[in-house]
This record gives sequence, structure tokens and C-alpha cells, in this order.
Amino acid sequence: MPKQARVRLWEASALPPDWFKRQPPSDKANERIENDAKAIIAKVVEDGDSAVVELTEKFDKARVDAKNLRVTAAEIEEAYRAVTAEQVSALKFMKTKVAAFEKRVLERAEFATSKDGITIRSVLRPIESVGCYVPGGQAAYPSTLVMTAVPAKAAGVPRVVVCSPPSAKGEVNPLVLVAADICGVDEVYRVGGVQAIAALAYGTETIRPVKKIVGPGSRYVTMAKILVSKDVAIDMPAGPSEVLVLADETANPRLIAFDMISQAEHGVDSVAGLITTSEKLAGEVRSLLAETAASVVRGEIVAKALEKYGFIITCKDMAEAVELANAFAPEHIEIITQNPGKVVEKITSAGLILVGSYSPVALSDYASGTNHVLPTGGFGSAYSGLSALDFTRRVSIVESSKEGLQSVQKRVKVITEAENLPNHYKAVAARFEK
Repeated sequence: MPKQARVRLWEASALPPDWFKRQPPSDKANERIENDAKAIIAKVVEDGDSAVVELTEKFDKARVDAKNLRVTAAEIEEAYRAVTAEQVSALKFMKTKVAAFEKRVLERAEFATSKDGITIRSVLRPIESVGCYVPGGQAAYPSTLVMTAVPAKAAGVPRVVVCSPPSAKGEVNPLVLVAADICGVDEVYRVGGVQAIAALAYGTETIRPVKKIVGPGSRYVTMAKILVSKDVAIDMPAGPSEVLVLADETANPRLIAFDMISQAEHGVDSVAGLITTSEKLAGEVRSLLAETAASVVRGEIVAKALEKYGFIITCKDMAEAVELANAFAPEHIEIITQNPGKVVEKITSAGLILVGSYSPVALSDYASGTNHVLPTGGFGSAYSGLSALDFTRRVSIVESSKEGLQSVQKRVKVITEAENLPNHYKAVAARFEK
């Protein structure tokens, strides 16, 4: 049985100055990850398919052949026989919910306005091709496929490619394959890790390159995405998953403990925190975490994550609690207070905000229709969660009448003279010369 997790407990007035900084690998470890990723990328660029095959055997212990890197239609058909009807139904439900939400997002992004003879339209054009990275290996993440592929398809991306690491038998998890079929993915490849990111970015004999790469992954995958971002677009830097609960004395400590544990089970580097105005609640949650984490499934992972990255902070009032929450900029924030609506309006830095006792992270991960590919590591202060908009280019279309251009002619003249660009104005004035 795992040992009881001792979650750090602080008072806001006695916080260490760098409390909100996650603990990344050491500089030496980061340097090693970067150098390893660079070497793998270079090898894939140089040797193409043969490098992908070699690296897949090295890192995934799976023997694949260049001729079968791409998953076939027959394999996808076979995958349906390896999953349950309930699983298929759940994936279809998730796909429908996400697609409906993303459709509304796209509808709100296009508009037109017209004034004084000048009409402006803001329209969206899909990116030509997208690569979705879906982690695999020992676990299956069909929900990640849904969260990356469905927004791309909703945006109208004509070529959506999925890369996911194979098992030791060289097979992609059947749930991932079924999800790919349900979501209309165009190509699926049995390749993971840095080599998958390199293949998507630069192409091989079998895998054509894409314009943008999205999806979460290991530290190596994240590093690879950062390295190739000089040549191909990526979604966002992403690290270990996080939840921060913001609560007062009205919150149920048992529910908070379960929400923190559910986040901690992602991995030993997952972050789970509570900021509260109630010392009583803080003590109860801390005790429940110690008792419960030791007995749950995946308890060893949970206990390690909570001990290393779990925390509880007590504050004098909600204003102080909100200030700390915004400084932390979590991936997910749950607000469980007497008047959550008032608190929501003051949260300025978070990937996703969940309101009330019946809105756990698990809801947003699987059934709300919102996307669970979100900024982590404090990037919630500058990045948004993945959406259909990330798979489009926003284009402005301008159409002016003669009268419309004439109405702004003098304004153009003033600014072009100030910027010493006289020919810009001449291009306007020429239209009114006789």
C-alpha cells in the first residue's frame, strides 16, 4: 500500500517567494532532453522512414516496417471488434458535444461591418493540414484524439493526420483507432515520440509534412514541438496536468480531495492545489488526501504527485485567494464558494474555469464539450485552450467605394507624410486624378 501523502500546507502570509513556479527538470536535464530531441529530429530529416522504424524499435520496443507505418482501413475495422458498444457510444457522444461547441465558436468569429462606403469582413480559412499527436504506449487516450481532431474538422481542415506510439506488438490502441474513424481522421500512423513530431514537421517518404502540430505529450515531445516551431506552427507549450481549487468554508472537503486525487493520477509530476479562506477546510482536505490517496487505484502515483507537487494555501479573504490564483495561472481552476459568480469575474489567468460543486475537471475532460487540451505551467496567463480557431487563419476582406476611399483620403495623407512613405498616399490620390 502506498504511503500517506503529506501535502504542503502554507499560510498566504508566509509563502516562499517562488511558490507559484512549477519545478521543471534541472538545467542539466533540460539540456539533455533538448540535445536528444535535436539528434532524433536530425536523424529523421536525414533518413526518413528508416529512421522512424529504427527509433520506434529503440524507444517503443515495437518492430514496424516502413510499408506499414500507416494504419490500414482493415485495422480500423478490426479495432471496432476489440472495443465495447458502450465505448463507441461514449466516443460518439464526446465527438458530438465537442463539434457542437466548436461550431458555435466559429460562427461567432465571422462578421461584417460597413460604414461610410467601406465594408470590412472577417472570415476564417482552414489550415491545409494538421498533425495531431495522441500519447500512447501503456495507456490509451482516445479523448485526446477527439479534442484535437474534432476542432480541426469543424474548422474545415482537409487533411487531419494522427500519430500515436504503437504497443510492443506494433499496434495502435483500438480505442484510438475507433476514435479516429468516428472523428473523420484522414491518416493514422503508428509512430510516437520525438520521431513522430519530426516526421509531421519535415516529412518522410511515407508521412507528408503538415502545416501545424497539436496535442500533448512527454517532455521529449514538448521539446520537439518547441524545436520544430521555427518551421511549423504548434498549439502551445504544454507540461504536466494541473488543477487548482478555490474554495471557502461552504465547500465539501471530500469532493475537493477527490478532485485533487483525480488530477494527481495523471502522473507523478501532476499538480494539485487548494487555495481557501477556511483553515478548517484546509485541515480536513489535507487529512482526507493522506487517508484516501493511500487506498485508491494508482495510489502510488497519486501519493508521489501530491507529496511533490500538491499544496494547500490558507488566505485571510477571497481577494487574497483570487490574487494568488491568478498568479499561479492554472490549467484548470475549480471555484467552489458561496457566490462563485462573483469570483469567476475576477479570474484572469486560467486555461479553464469550472464553477460549483457539480463541475469537476472530469466533466470538462470527457462530457462538457469544451476542449481539454489546455495551457499548463503558468501559460494560462497568456494562452487559451485549443479550439477550432487554432485550425484557421483569420482573414480580413476590405471593399471600398469611391466615396469611401475619398472620405479617408486626407487621413491617409497625414499619416503617410508622418512616416515618410509618400508613395502610399500617391497610390490613393491617383484614383482621383483626372
